[in-house]
Amino acid sequence: MDDDWDDIPEAGSADSNAFNSEGRSYGKGRGFKPHNNNDYEGGVGYKNGFGENGGSGGGFKNQDDDSGWGDNFRSEGGGGGGRGRGGGRGRGSGRGGDRGGFRDRNEDNGDSYGRSSGFNEDGDEGSSFGRGRRRGGGWGGGRGGRDGDDDRGGRGDRNDGGDKPEPINKEIYIPPEPSNNDEDIFGSGVEMGINFDKYDNIDVRVSGENKPDPIETFEQAGLREFVLTNVKKSGYTKPTPVQKHALPIVMAGRDLMACAQTGSGKTAAFLVPIVNTLLEDPRDLVVTSNHCEPQVVIVSPTRELTMQIYEQARKFSKDSILKCVVAYGGTSCSYQGKQVSAGCHILVATPGRLLDFVDRGRITFASVRFFVLDEADRMLDMGFLPNIERMVDHQTMVPADQRQTLMFSATFPEEIQRLASRFLNNYLFLAVGIIGGACTDVEQNFYEVGKFEKRNKLKELMERESDLKTARILVFVETKRTADFIAAFLSENSFPTTSIHGDRLQREREEALSDFKRGRMSILVATAVAARGLDIKNVGHVINYDMPKSIDEYVHRIGRTGRVGNRGKATSFFDHEQDAPVMSDLVKILQQAGQPVPDWMESGGGRSFAPGRQSKFGGRDVRDFDNDGGGHGEPYPESAYTSSAAAEPDEEW
Repeated sequence: MDDDWDDIPEAGSADSNAFNSEGRSYGKGRGFKPHNNNDYEGGVGYKNGFGENGGSGGGFKNQDDDSGWGDNFRSEGGGGGGRGRGGGRGRGSGRGGDRGGFRDRNEDNGDSYGRSSGFNEDGDEGSSFGRGRRRGGGWGGGRGGRDGDDDRGGRGDRNDGGDKPEPINKEIYIPPEPSNNDEDIFGSGVEMGINFDKYDNIDVRVSGENKPDPIETFEQAGLREFVLTNVKKSGYTKPTPVQKHALPIVMAGRDLMACAQTGSGKTAAFLVPIVNTLLEDPRDLVVTSNHCEPQVVIVSPTRELTMQIYEQARKFSKDSILKCVVAYGGTSCSYQGKQVSAGCHILVATPGRLLDFVDRGRITFASVRFFVLDEADRMLDMGFLPNIERMVDHQTMVPADQRQTLMFSATFPEEIQRLASRFLNNYLFLAVGIIGGACTDVEQNFYEVGKFEKRNKLKELMERESDLKTARILVFVETKRTADFIAAFLSENSFPTTSIHGDRLQREREEALSDFKRGRMSILVATAVAARGLDIKNVGHVINYDMPKSIDEYVHRIGRTGRVGNRGKATSFFDHEQDAPVMSDLVKILQQAGQPVPDWMESGGGRSFAPGRQSKFGGRDVRDFDNDGGGHGEPYPESAYTSSAAAEPDEEW
């Protein structure tokens, strides 16, 4: 899961002229399409397969005797056409490969979990998905052996043909220009739900010196008329609790560490006052022939969240003089470098790409007025801390007392607060609700499901969903390989599904997310990429196919539904062999949210819990305003320096 975060190393691109070099995994396609959407009568295929040198095709043939991974997942038949890497769109052609793939365990032609062959070009049988070269096999049934006459799939350590790992394909991706249409810009957010007024009853705590009074309306905040118009066009009629307090704090020039439940409007809570301040107190934009000096730097841990924040910044600053630029991995460095070099007031970036531009001298921090960490707990843990330290300690960075530093997250454990205090200056701590707790608008359900029973239970849940045409379902898994498997399985069972994870090219990730948002695909299978901050309309159901390893991650996952007062549902598969370590914390989360605790969980998870008092959930300011917390000079946890994602490699301009 670690490499689903930003800045994964990118291997060199594969030789596109070598027909037998490698078959692309079906999971790299744009999405999976059920058979009733295919042009090919005999095939159940995914939307975009991949072919080398001119097309794509293949798919799953839906035969009566072929269903599921443990059964005969045969390779005959074409499927939905798609986008070829080698050039253009098309059907039929693709990479060569013979047999193998998902076959019954009793057959001798293939592993039950094989992904052996690529797409055939000459009409021979071949697996509709997977990797391989002419011959089946590969580790885990995944990658094929070299050319040979043996058709059998197998594992790489067998005599019938393992092969060395394939390089990850890399492409120079230039994202499409964003739309300037009002409907596209202002129509993408989640609308306020039926329970929005319940926010008025949420407990809010602000600690620190000289706290400004909260506001009750956006008009009361003293926003410029231009900004107020954009706020209203975005669908906000009244501020959420975090916005009521954060707007006056930021507009008063204070540093802020803010915790609020998922889906409570944290992004607008910092963007609206930032945009207003830049317009109220404009300063010249510094751009030279060598570099630019952004006035606002916003850093987030994932590419998808970075793009979303960028879209929100464009929304609140639309039709103003402010220039917004985004920089994130997986896209052309030269393309984004030209945009950055042209200058920007607001730069939204992932850590690796931002530091890449800083190291190249394209960006300096000499004019920074606002430095923002979104999902700050993640930014100060899981290996990102050295990157953040490089930014704040950079020779061009404005001193802490001459800039505003803002940190927002749904979870803020105490050790992370202590880390954060080093980067802040006389900050205010804002806590909205039970920090680290789940949103009460999300109905949480649990099933005791063993590892080998999960697929059938998932299929059963999907069959119960009656509104797949309007609602979106987000399925979380722990590994990239599982994401591909589950997406294929759901597609084979006629549920339109796409997937998103760290091994997919950036273009594919963006296409998958777009398909899900626009309803072309109603199910998205995701790893940790989508767990943080993504705000997608009509996500009515979140399914934890695999439970996360930490309770904070669980809170972030189920927070993709039940946003801004809308109701949602979360279903989790609990495997006692794998998930027992989080059981006691789950009991606490359910009790916090006033949800029933299953008998089997309560007996194993303990009963005593006082909401908001457990340090694990970061429910209090660690400084000694109203408590005896420490807050300074304590050693950083080892995880803060344990890299979860290497910085992006240098790229030729």
